[in-house]
Amino acid sequence: MMRPTKKHVLVAAAIVAAIAVILVASFVFWMHAPVFSRGKPVSFEIAAGGTAKNVIRQLDEQDVPINGALFSLLVRLSGNSASLRSGPYELRAGESPARLLQKITRGIFAMESLTIIEGWNFRQMRQAIAKHPALKHETAELTDRELLKKLGLLQHAGEGLFYPDTYLFRKGTPDMQIYRLAYEAMISRLNALWENRDLALPYKNPYEALIMASIIEKETGHPDDRSKVSGVFINRLKIGMKLQTDPTVIYGMGKKYTGKIRRRDLQADTPYNTYTRYGLPPTPIALPGNEALNAAFHPAQTDALYFVARGDGSSHFSRNLDEHNKAVDKYIR
Repeated sequence: MMRPTKKHVLVAAAIVAAIAVILVASFVFWMHAPVFSRGKPVSFEIAAGGTAKNVIRQLDEQDVPINGALFSLLVRLSGNSASLRSGPYELRAGESPARLLQKITRGIFAMESLTIIEGWNFRQMRQAIAKHPALKHETAELTDRELLKKLGLLQHAGEGLFYPDTYLFRKGTPDMQIYRLAYEAMISRLNALWENRDLALPYKNPYEALIMASIIEKETGHPDDRSKVSGVFINRLKIGMKLQTDPTVIYGMGKKYTGKIRRRDLQADTPYNTYTRYGLPPTPIALPGNEALNAAFHPAQTDALYFVARGDGSSHFSRNLDEHNKAVDKYIR
């Protein structure tokens, strides 16, 4: 039997080393290559208390398209076998096994979202939350008063108290958490504006400023006009003139409003009819966004007392009734 020569040993060692290099290079390439390049995200859930072996099994059972043996090796080599966190996850197109492991070890959970729209009323906000399939619904059967009480609020009406924004949350989050986040965001923003307000503003408290912001929100969506509309209403409040704003009348009509305001609607007295009553209505009429809030606290310096829609989203502002009537003839009649 021939003994292997030194040359044979070196050749064999070189072959083994080459194979090792190829295997390592292939593994590194796999580790950083996209699991899949296109298509919808794959959602899955890791149960609490799972070992690395159980996590691999759960990925397979939920049809996460990843090589279980290689991913198991990646977990062991990374030293993160004991750091795998339970929760909802999402694997997106273009993401690698290394990114997937990073998500599971850092708890980068799949997040759901809910957008609360500026100008919505509280009823519309409640409907959107009640319909969201990823929330745990605990408030759908509560009245508005019961919901506010559960939040620890003393107000009798929820209108305007919640900040319109996009809120991210984990699947299964109690819906009360969205209300709490939105309320805290609104109060934080409102208090910051109140602390830095111009003392000449005719608001007795932050809530009155919130009411004004809600009216501005419903009166115009034109960025350049918000502060001007605010200036008109501030001027009217200061001289004791009725606000005479249609959105408050519409809000007071409730379900009676069918898309058009008639003369008798303007004459029918309700707590929200600013054609029949002086001052601000008793509550906000919508959820004001950041721009409307800013406008309520930073009105334009103007001597205008009237405005009318031009029909293109903007408004024409007038200093007196005669000028206003001419603008109405031009843009409305």
